[in-house]
Amino acid sequence: MKKSLLALAALGAFAGAAQAQSSVTLYGVVDANIEYVSNMSSVIPSSANGFATGPAENLFRMSSGGLSGSRWGLRGVEDLGSGLKALFVLESGFGLDNGGLQQGGRLFGRQAYVGLESAQAGRFTFGRQYTSLFDMMANFSPAGYATQYEPVVAQLGLNFRSDNTAKYTGKFGPVTAVAHWSFGNGVAGGGEVPGQFRRDTGYGAGVSWAAGPFGISGAYDQYNPTLNAAGGTGEAKKAAVAASYSFGPAKLMAGYRWGMSKAPNDNTILKDNYYWVGGNYQVTPALGLTLAYYYDDVKNFNPAATGATNNIKNPWQISFIADYSVSKRTDLYLTTAFSKNAGLNFDTSAISFANGYFLGTGEDKMVGVALGIRHKF
Repeated sequence: MKKSLLALAALGAFAGAAQAQSSVTLYGVVDANIEYVSNMSSVIPSSANGFATGPAENLFRMSSGGLSGSRWGLRGVEDLGSGLKALFVLESGFGLDNGGLQQGGRLFGRQAYVGLESAQAGRFTFGRQYTSLFDMMANFSPAGYATQYEPVVAQLGLNFRSDNTAKYTGKFGPVTAVAHWSFGNGVAGGGEVPGQFRRDTGYGAGVSWAAGPFGISGAYDQYNPTLNAAGGTGEAKKAAVAASYSFGPAKLMAGYRWGMSKAPNDNTILKDNYYWVGGNYQVTPALGLTLAYYYDDVKNFNPAATGATNNIKNPWQISFIADYSVSKRTDLYLTTAFSKNAGLNFDTSAISFANGYFLGTGEDKMVGVALGIRHKF
């Protein structure tokens, strides 16, 4: 249950002064499941071991975050009058299975920003935030960016949360526009280095339109990460378009994302075309089903940039979710996925290398199944 602490600041010492309303809301999600994964590497590949994998083993474990990453947060708003509001969000991600902080041990690793919002001009925010590409594709994601079995990093990039970011969001009838600039994202390097303005910077923009049953969106994202000890920066460019159509209890979605990554010497690291299609169907008010298919067409890959082998085949994955709400805040779910030519969520040292589903040596497919419970407050 959301708990709102509502304070009315009465400036009684000044005759005729208007009261300003402010609120702070505590919110969160706790999500845990029991998971089975097939053909998992018994060795975690890394640059230190040359991205080597070990024998394939089946894995049973408790996991945190199946449909949603476990989190708690504070959201505040103050009405400044004349249609202007001040706002902030502080959001912390944690592992429900062990209680540890996520996002590299950051206290507020999911989001941390402050800003102003005008009813006419839109919202300006400053801090650690999601990229424009993330926002513009969110309503066109079949699984709603499900933590466990949706290739979010492969689709959006490691920088989908960006540090030191200035962001604008405007809503104009059925149209939403967003743009951002990151002065230095710490995903790959230190960011904001004196005399190196371009280092670890990022930027992007997007626009979406939704009216009636139709929706369409497009966005561009660029990240310039530090890729060597000398501070040399590469480029990771992505552009995506997506569309949706709702009818009755069903919603269909499809999208395409182009990607190009380059090393500091301008050599191509990876070029790919990523596609997805899926849908949601509300069988009953309590039971919802999701089915999605993801495919990555790898056009160019330079193994010298990552240490991986050059025999990367185009990975694909199919995911299924059955979600049953037992109340407004609590649901039980079954989530499953099958991947080919990569670990789940396209985890290889070439495509994503982020979520830890690494195939064992000699294997080319993986299955994941999880039964879980999620509670929102």
